[in-house]
Amino acid sequence: MAEALPQTPPLRCDGLRALVTGASRGIGRAAAVALAGAGAEVVLAARALPEMEETIAALGPEARASARALDVTDRAAVRHLVEGEGPFDILVNNAGTNIREPFLEVRDESFDRLVALNLRGAFAVAQAVAAGMVAAGKGGSIINLSSVNGHVGGLNRSVYTATKHAIEGLTKAMSAELGPHGVRVNAICPGFVQTPLTEGLLADEKFRAAHLRRTPLGKIMTVEDVMGAIVFFASPASAMISGASLLIDGGFCTL
Repeated sequence: MAEALPQTPPLRCDGLRALVTGASRGIGRAAAVALAGAGAEVVLAARALPEMEETIAALGPEARASARALDVTDRAAVRHLVEGEGPFDILVNNAGTNIREPFLEVRDESFDRLVALNLRGAFAVAQAVAAGMVAAGKGGSIINLSSVNGHVGGLNRSVYTATKHAIEGLTKAMSAELGPHGVRVNAICPGFVQTPLTEGLLADEKFRAAHLRRTPLGKIMTVEDVMGAIVFFASPASAMISGASLLIDGGFCTL
């Protein structure tokens, strides 16, 4: 009797529930759209509620999506949302920002803001969602949004780079501790993606030209370039991948 053919795991998220933070625009918005398109029920969370409601309206009546106002730096609000809406099967831990300042001119308020949002906020959301996953006993997938600056340095973004290196370490530590509970934790590390966060930077023609010269694939990325990786890490197709860090940068970090 011939051996049965192996079955390709689905790149689908049917029957799964997802939380996406920072979902009002940019990569977070794209992640929510990608997961909804892959069959997941999605809760979009960010401070800008009207923008998320516009996204949900654009998705159409067949999409299972809802929006919740959330400031991830408010730990009590994070716990309240996760306990009220969870448990989740998927987390896209995306909320974050950047304040570009030369290292010698970094202000205390800039440092505190970046650490509070990019690291402490990400930690609080991940901890709350992971606790729900463990309690539910079904496992899950946590996708932390890192950056190429989680792997390399960069001019005028020392604090941002520090927070993203921290996310890389947090991803590995979470993977080690949560793996026995069936919770996978991975990081996605986009390069410079055309979003509202990078709009001003990419409008600088000298910076744009220098970036393209250092990018082997020779293009500025869009949010669509990240969406497939989101679905992959959320779906059964990545069932044995945890603690990984996926660069999506057009080859930027190879040079």
